[in-house]
Amino acid sequence: MEILKETIRNKGTITEDNILHVDSFINYQMDVKLFNEIGKEFKERFKNEKIDKILTVESAGIGISAITSQYFDCVPVVFGKKMDRVSRDALGIYKSEVYSFTKNTLYNVVVKDNLIKKGEKILIIDDFLANASGAFALMDIVKQAGAEVVGVGIVIEKAFQKGRENLENKGIRVESLVSIEKIENGKVYFAK
Repeated sequence: MEILKETIRNKGTITEDNILHVDSFINYQMDVKLFNEIGKEFKERFKNEKIDKILTVESAGIGISAITSQYFDCVPVVFGKKMDRVSRDALGIYKSEVYSFTKNTLYNVVVKDNLIKKGEKILIIDDFLANASGAFALMDIVKQAGAEVVGVGIVIEKAFQKGRENLENKGIRVESLVSIEKIENGKVYFAK
């Protein structure tokens, strides 16, 4: 997806330790025109799938998923809330634990249990794919609900990490809009 690659090249920032930040167009500020193109591309890639709902996790995934929903006849968007602590006996929720490598912390993803129904076809969307821990937490929630994951749509994949491999080894379809081979010396190298 050339427009996304160009936006990453022109607006992405890279830290001294080669971490890509997309704050000015995805995370802190949303480029709605770009999000529209992202939504169209996800629709093209999943056009042969029946999608009942889109599932994401707060916060970057919400805007992307809401725009994408328009291209799937405005199916509902459900998002998991990140919570540090959740009572073991909490009622009315699905929850799954996630380890954040970026923040070096463990948290829970929580979704109200009446928002995903048994048998529904769920498209998971997220901004980044690294090791797939976030995607696995959302997949666990879908499984708890008795629904089915039809695929995982990723805006930016870090191909130098094992996220895709981890998901595909579980039989999950992964569609990444761009794939980064490496980040080195302040420059992003996209996979071919």
